Amino acid sequence: MLVLLAGIFVVHFATVAMLFVSTIANVWVVSNNGSESVGLWKNCTQGNCNQDLPYAYEDALKSVQAFMILSIIFSVISLVVFVFQLFTLEKGNRFFLSGATMLVCWLCIVIGASIYTHHYANGKRNNFIGSHHGYSFILTWICFCFSFIIGILYLVLRKK
Repeated sequence: MLVLLAGIFVVHFATVAMLFVSTIANVWVVSNNGSESVGLWKNCTQGNCNQDLPYAYEDALKSVQAFMILSIIFSVISLVVFVFQLFTLEKGNRFFLSGATMLVCWLCIVIGASIYTHHYANGKRNNFIGSHHGYSFILTWICFCFSFIIGILYLVLRKK
């Protein structure tokens, strides 16, 4: 049981780290020649970054930024609650609070990533013709999967 709890903690910590990287890094869309990348916060061209984002729907971008920040907050809260419950929860009880918080994190990730995918995944609708998704976009969807699995594991996990 200790190995299972340690494994869940490591995966949860890795998910928090990947959420930080995917939200902060400006590599959501990369040009095919690799000289330009665009993120949620900045547009970088050959090492020079500025605030002029080429996104057509600014309200959608603000929504994605907000949901990604909320997902980081809920993921960190869930990790802290898990550690707190690990030492205070009596044997045989489940980690309901940490599981519910992690599922709220999962919901924030899926909303933010879905809004971004809907508005900005098709390069023809925006100024991203000749580009592909960067590692931040891919990390976000990996965090989506991990957060769902961790949330469900917390809900069914009993402390023995």
